[in-house]
Amino acid sequence: MRIILVAALAISPLLAKDNEPVKRLAEASAVFSEIMAAPDKGIPEDLLANSHCIVIVPNLKTGAFLVGGKYGKGYISCRNKVGVGWSAPGTVRIEGGSVGFQIGGSTTDLIMLVMSERGAEKLLESKFTLGAEGSVAAGPVGRTATAQTDAQMHADILSWSRSQGLFAGVALEGATLRQDLDDNATLYGKKLENKQIVTTRVRTPKSAMKLIGLLNRYSARERTGATPSTK
Repeated sequence: MRIILVAALAISPLLAKDNEPVKRLAEASAVFSEIMAAPDKGIPEDLLANSHCIVIVPNLKTGAFLVGGKYGKGYISCRNKVGVGWSAPGTVRIEGGSVGFQIGGSTTDLIMLVMSERGAEKLLESKFTLGAEGSVAAGPVGRTATAQTDAQMHADILSWSRSQGLFAGVALEGATLRQDLDDNATLYGKKLENKQIVTTRVRTPKSAMKLIGLLNRYSARERTGATPSTK
């Protein structure tokens, strides 16, 4: 009995770690759903419809900025090259740089839309620095993007944050995004690179079906047949 108990205690941390990417997918789904369902305060659906990729990072730990640790983990999904809809998600982690909100807050939810093909290609590399390898601007808030500034209209990436109930565009400069091969291995059974996941129609895992379903639901392009920007 003692041997079984010791073995169970040894395995428990491993099981908890394996469940983290799945739990984070549920959190990313909730963040996206809540933001898009907020009356007149979500991400403009026409921007989502014309985006190439989306990055969602739930529960970004802002306190980590003080010690230079990992800021947070999340997911990237891109438009399927064949047919319609969104790809299976690849995992990312964001670290370093200025994220445009006050240090010392508890947690922040972060969403980025990649608006150009160039930005999508760069973001799918193993490491991407925001602002240095692609222009980034704070995204507009509302149901439409009619109030976009010139900087927003020409940015490769638009970004938003939600902290303590406040949802707004946020400037991201200097932060890096890296793929997380270990988390990808947890979701897919092997260490797939993000570029392979989002460009080769890898099967969406069951744990990600809700998130991909929400992306398709709120993407007007899937309903109207509009085509994305190819800046």
